[in-house]
Amino acid sequence: METLADRTYRAVRDAIAAGELRQGEKVTERGLAERFAVSPTPVREAIRRLEQDGLIERTGPRTVVVATMGDGAVQELAEVEIALRGLVARFAARHASPGRLDELDAILDEADDLLIVVQKRHADAQPVDRHVNRLLDTMARFNDAVNTCAGNPVLVRLLEQTRVFSRDERRTRLLEHVATNDRFGLDRYAGHRELVAALRAGDAARAEAIVIDDARGGLAELLSS
Repeated sequence: METLADRTYRAVRDAIAAGELRQGEKVTERGLAERFAVSPTPVREAIRRLEQDGLIERTGPRTVVVATMGDGAVQELAEVEIALRGLVARFAARHASPGRLDELDAILDEADDLLIVVQKRHADAQPVDRHVNRLLDTMARFNDAVNTCAGNPVLVRLLEQTRVFSRDERRTRLLEHVATNDRFGLDRYAGHRELVAALRAGDAARAEAIVIDDARGGLAELLSS
């Protein structure tokens, strides 16, 4: 069960990932407690974990600064995220029930319909933001459903804690790409159906390989922007 310290940790981490807390910015326990409407106790626990992650650095008893992450550190974090996403897929191949797999196919059916609408509106020079957001919501549901199939909440929690981009920042970057190129990411889109097929076959190695390839390509594109 997620604790208040867990939620505070994730909230601070997301703020750092989104640039709301800038690299080198000085922050205090009291300031973070007020910002996230919690007591100092969960803030102290969150700071301790963020120090271990290398995302913040302590400069005084109650003062820390947001760490400056070089390109090398970001790439290392990306490799951790990619590996964990692959491991989630491996567990999902072992534990996914037929009902869960049918749910994955149904979600992808929704995504296919939305994708057709987005491409048509893009071709007609009509606004696509609302429809792209619906598509991204649908794919987020797909990813969450795959995580559920894994049946390993500890692993999923680790994945959430090591993401290079928060969900909000990832979406912002995706929207920027799609606004100029409605084909963005489609070279990997078919991989979702391939993943479901691998999960149905109980092929853990194949499922892991598909997810790692997709994650590596997706993060490379977002990191280059």
